[in-house]
Order: sequence, then structure tokens, then C-alpha cells
Amino acid sequence: MSNIYDVVIIGGGPAGLSAGLYAARANMKTLILEKERAGGQIVTTEEVANYPGSIEHATGPSLVARMVEQADEFGVERKLDEVVELNLENKIKVIKGEKADYHTKSVIIATGAKPRLLGVPGEKEFTGKGVSYCATCDGAFFEELPVYVIGGGDSAVEEAIFLTKFARKVTIVHRRDELRAAKSIQEKAFKNDKIDFIWNSEIKELRGEGILEAMTLVNRETGEETEILADEEDGTFGVFVFVGYTPQTKLFEGIVDMEKGYIKTDDNMKTNIEGLFAAGDCRVKSLRQVVTATADGAIAAVQAEKYVDNNFEE
Repeated sequence: MSNIYDVVIIGGGPAGLSAGLYAARANMKTLILEKERAGGQIVTTEEVANYPGSIEHATGPSLVARMVEQADEFGVERKLDEVVELNLENKIKVIKGEKADYHTKSVIIATGAKPRLLGVPGEKEFTGKGVSYCATCDGAFFEELPVYVIGGGDSAVEEAIFLTKFARKVTIVHRRDELRAAKSIQEKAFKNDKIDFIWNSEIKELRGEGILEAMTLVNRETGEETEILADEEDGTFGVFVFVGYTPQTKLFEGIVDMEKGYIKTDDNMKTNIEGLFAAGDCRVKSLRQVVTATADGAIAAVQAEKYVDNNFEE
């Protein structure tokens, strides 16, 4: 068993690429496993304006391309393979992929999370062209435009309040007749003159020519449909979807401690299993952004290096 990695990173988004960079720079034999393509959620982002140093109109794909190039330059090995099983019982851990098995001294899980989709016609086509899942990322693009926030939980209402900094008007569309957010958050929203509400309603369809221009809402009680069209001068409006996230952690259920599907770690990205770390959106955390994902990845790699140095002799 000569081909033993110092660290195998599961996931090739910003957290995984950052972990790979830091691990490789520490002369660790490093492998990143990604089942589809590098980048994670950020590759769907048209413009990255809130990542420190991104002042050259960086897009999600261009930022990821730089990360990949940097990781490659330091000798990170990258393979496309879907992980199907982990064996973490022994000192040398075994990661079973569809194509091969990988032996490693440490593991960093960086599989991310995906926004829960509405699953309505037009949603996929207009993602990044009027439909967004991140107010912090995209709110500034809707300066003085009307915006509709879909959802009624804490995140939806908090993001609606945040969007009033940019939007001309924010309308919360909720499928029930009352919000699910904490009362203190609700009170802030109800007191905000820029926030309106549409109750008992869901999106039926999103439409437009190149960008989002129209939306059909349906009342869940009466079945009545309402057409919302972009103002002629505006040309478009925003739809921000906050109906939850789905952490990509099903594979690790029963293996590592979790909270609502997210992996629990300490501040050093350590899980309850020795030599197993987690970084990025797949772990329990308060802010899921590219900047926090890269920070997590760096910390996880440094801690993995310390773990390997302390537990494996040269």
C-alpha cells in the first residue's frame, strides 16, 4: 500500500480548494475528490463582489478557475470520482469511490450545501438572471428595483430586511398565513415600511426573455392566480428564494455527529472522529459564504497537518 495520501479532501468547492492549497503548501500528499466539477455553488454566481480583493469583475467561474490553477501549481492531485463509502475505523482511512479506493491518513469533508429549490418552471433558466439564493451575494444588483422574497422562516425574513438596503420595495411571499420566523425578527419586518407581504401564495411560474420579466403566483386557498410583470422602466425584478438548504452530507449519516444534517465541528474544524475534519457549507455555522468556506478550508488543512505530524512517524 504505497500510495497513501496525507489528506484526502472530499469536495472541490472553495472550501476544498482552499484546504488543498494549504495542505499542498505544507508538503502534504494531497488529493481532492470531486464528483462533478470544481467550484461548488459559486460557479452559478454571475459576479463575485463581496470576496476580498475581487475588484476585477470576477465571476464565480473565473474565481474558481484561479483557485484551481493555484492548487494545481502547488501539486494538489485532483480526481473526478464520487465517494460511495468511508471506512474510518483504522489509522489509515479508506475512501471508496465509484472508480477506485483511496487510502489516507486524514480526511477533510467539504461537500457543501445546496439551496433548496422551488422546482417551478423557469427557476433554473433565470437563476443568476433575476432569481437568486443569496441576498449578501446579489442584493446590490437590485438597487432601486422591486424584489420578492420567497419563504417565511428566520433566514427569509432576515434577508428581506437586508434587501431593503438596496431594493425599492421588498415583498415577502409566504405559503402560509403567518411567518415562521422568530417573533423578534417578525416585528422588525412588520415595522419596516419597505416590506410588504403576500400570504398563502406560491410561485407557479417564472418567465422572461433572457432575464426575469414575469411571475405567476397562485393562492393556495382560493386557487386564484396573480400575474406580476416587471415595470417597463425597470425591465426586471428580483426573486430571492429562502426555503432552506440541503447539506450534501447524506453519505456521512451515522458516521459523524450532525445537527439537522450539518456536520458538527469545533473552531478547528475537528469532528468527533480523530483525523476527520469538515469545512465549508456542510458544517454547522452561522454564515455560508465563499469567504468563510475558504477560511474553513485553510483551518482544516492546518489542523490535518498537525494531526498527521503527531500521529504518523516519518
